[in-house]
Amino acid sequence: MDLKMASRTLVSGEMKPLLPVALLLFAPFVVRAEDPVPPRSPDEYILGQDPPLVVPRVLERATPDNTRIVVSLSRQRAYLFVDGEVAIDTAVSTGVARAQTPPGEFKVAEKAATRNDSRHGDFVDAGGQVVRAGASTRIDAAPSGTSFRMVPLRYFIGLDAEGVSLHAGRLPGFPSTDRAVLLPSDIAPLVFQRVKAGTPVEIGD
Repeated sequence: MDLKMASRTLVSGEMKPLLPVALLLFAPFVVRAEDPVPPRSPDEYILGQDPPLVVPRVLERATPDNTRIVVSLSRQRAYLFVDGEVAIDTAVSTGVARAQTPPGEFKVAEKAATRNDSRHGDFVDAGGQVVRAGASTRIDAAPSGTSFRMVPLRYFIGLDAEGVSLHAGRLPGFPSTDRAVLLPSDIAPLVFQRVKAGTPVEIGD
């Protein structure tokens, strides 16, 4: 029985025993409202990212003279290359839409194990408890009843005077920062120790 015959059967009432068959024929064409998809939590994003990969045999050959860094904005990954081989492959967090990490070819301009930056720190309550960590006064609004407390950046690798840099930070699993590239706290020192002023850094898709 084709769909036209099934339709006539439903309208005329003829061949009533075939009604379930007709409904089955029409079933694929019924549009059902899908249940709303709940937003993913930061933990779910983190679980969706591959963990850092360190290749010891390559990393042990790294010197500040034979390394370069490549950052993929779309994949939220960064790579430390040693003589063209990947020594470190790690998740990162880059700039949010209104303060994007700019793509381009850079060179390391500055290194500091700790660096004060008046725009970066934590929002704390009246008792000094952290309400929001890793905030930027340029992109984050202060939660009600909090004040801003500057926190030094760790393993800072500066690329220009406009705030483009790599440093240790919190990785929520998606772009979250202010023009920077945040590295996991255990990976940041490994990268920091193996670059120097002039080390090439490529930021792209």
